[in-house]
Amino acid sequence: MTQLETSFEDLYEHSPCGHMSLTTDGMIVRVNSTFLDWTGYAAADLVGRPFAELLTRGSQIFAETRYLPVLLLEGAVKEVALTLVCADGSDLPTLVNSVVVEQAGEEPGLIRTAVFDATDRQNYERDLLTSRRQAEASEEHVRVLQRASSAFVSSSSEEELAEAIVESMRHGFAAASVAVLLTDESGKLALAAGERPGSEEGPELEALSSRQTVVLSDRRAVRDRYPTLADELKSARLEAVTATPLSFEGAASGVVLCYYGRARSFDGDAIDLQEAVARQASEALARVRLQRRLERMALFDQLTGLANRQLLKVRLEEALATGQRTHHSTALIFLDLDGFKTVNDELGHVAGDEVLREVATRLRSTIRPSDVAGRFGGDEFVVICEDADVDAASAVAERLRDVVGAPISGIPDEFTVSASIGVAVHSPGISQSVTPDRLFDLADTAMYTSKNSGKNRTTAVIVA
Repeated sequence: MTQLETSFEDLYEHSPCGHMSLTTDGMIVRVNSTFLDWTGYAAADLVGRPFAELLTRGSQIFAETRYLPVLLLEGAVKEVALTLVCADGSDLPTLVNSVVVEQAGEEPGLIRTAVFDATDRQNYERDLLTSRRQAEASEEHVRVLQRASSAFVSSSSEEELAEAIVESMRHGFAAASVAVLLTDESGKLALAAGERPGSEEGPELEALSSRQTVVLSDRRAVRDRYPTLADELKSARLEAVTATPLSFEGAASGVVLCYYGRARSFDGDAIDLQEAVARQASEALARVRLQRRLERMALFDQLTGLANRQLLKVRLEEALATGQRTHHSTALIFLDLDGFKTVNDELGHVAGDEVLREVATRLRSTIRPSDVAGRFGGDEFVVICEDADVDAASAVAERLRDVVGAPISGIPDEFTVSASIGVAVHSPGISQSVTPDRLFDLADTAMYTSKNSGKNRTTAVIVA
């Protein structure tokens, strides 16, 4: 994860889409930097202003008569087309997703809105209209794009989207075989869906680096540039291949390889159509990856990468339910770092953050494969152990205490860090039923017993 994504605030402010919060009567409360960059406004120009004032007249009427009523009635709307008026007077076509979020207590609800720049989509629709007028054959192009768009919009994961791309390309372009290669976080390509003949690298890297479709219309053209691939195509009874890059806002995200059983000549319209489908797929991929990052940031601690408090409670509830069903014990280990405050105060927050990251790494490498480690907050960590009685959990806790207490590189020896640990064990048939919150409290209390008894020790309790 890059430095720009180390906090939810950074991702909110600089995400690939605009974000805004509105009151339920449509007044703007907050906007992110992306929205301000797109529209040319300053935040002070928008906060406290009715959202409707940013819309063209036609969009104002639609928002008042359709968008807001449906949103307030159903609680959410997706992909509503609205045209914004920018600070310089130009129009910005957008697609808007909104959801009504209830506030705690008596606070009024908020409308949280994601705004997507639909300029490319508008250009695509304009190109589509032109192609309809040019030839009757373009009707098939329309069907290809519509089927692809429908399949891509309904995809909620990279796996589903990759399969949808395979099907769209196979049926839309009569390809004998299709392979979708997507980049990972390091930029390397990996097969996400479909099949590719053999394992030899072909035109995918060329397409990815040039951001242009590579066309090899027959096996001779393949052999001139990729001799080994030509032999593999011959074995698979394939003749031609195209490689179409996937990219969004200048960032490469993958390549679609289409293989054909016969030599093919590709005119400009055919390549344009493949690239149009690839653009739709690229936008959908950016949406899916953004959603995945948002979901991860909501469930994992951004500093350490461990499960956060919200996810820990879910995992503990699942562990207790499994234990109740299988009659196995569930243990919760609660760690509080001794000496961390001194490191943080005297060596600074950078050193303190390094200690927390190192402790998280040691926890991950020490716990059992089935255990779940998380950061509860501050310098407190938690480990959930399924199928662990008090002896097994105490043994895990002691191993954790040993690794936490080992010297940390970059931290002077006089700044020692150790762990006061509390263990709470629930055993079905012996213990009464217990809630996750109750088990957290018991483990926390046991941890404070360790801390008050001299620190750097373990205290275990069994739920009565």
